[in-house]
Amino acid sequence: MSRPMEVFIDCEFNSFKGALISMALVTMDGRELYRAVPLHEPVHPWVQDNVVPVMGEVEYCATRQALAYEIDAFLAPYTAVHLIADWPEDVQHFCESLITGPGERVDTPPLTMEIRRDLDAESAVPHNALHDARAIRDLYLSLMADA
Repeated sequence: MSRPMEVFIDCEFNSFKGALISMALVTMDGRELYRAVPLHEPVHPWVQDNVVPVMGEVEYCATRQALAYEIDAFLAPYTAVHLIADWPEDVQHFCESLITGPGERVDTPPLTMEIRRDLDAESAVPHNALHDARAIRDLYLSLMADA
């Protein structure tokens, strides 16, 4: 089996343990997926002040199910995927996003996941999921080069 594609993830969500707002996936080979979902609850004041203004150009998925199919299509070219995050809730939101209904999920390649505290990177645009995922990838590459 070929080596899994390393995919770096960052999510923004409505405060601690809140609903998903946006998700970015950045692959080692340079592909990117940046999507947001409608938020059906009041936006936390900190999120309104620090996340919403920096979201930038993001495509909205009408539903969480639509997001699942976007993730499915994005991961389809790979025979296996190793997801790398700096925060557990990013992985939680990713996994929840794969579910399309009761007992139903999108059919992803085999997945492994890694959460690393040493990947808490400063990004060009803090609290923008795409910029944060790029920064996680760049820091990961730097750490691997130093190893």
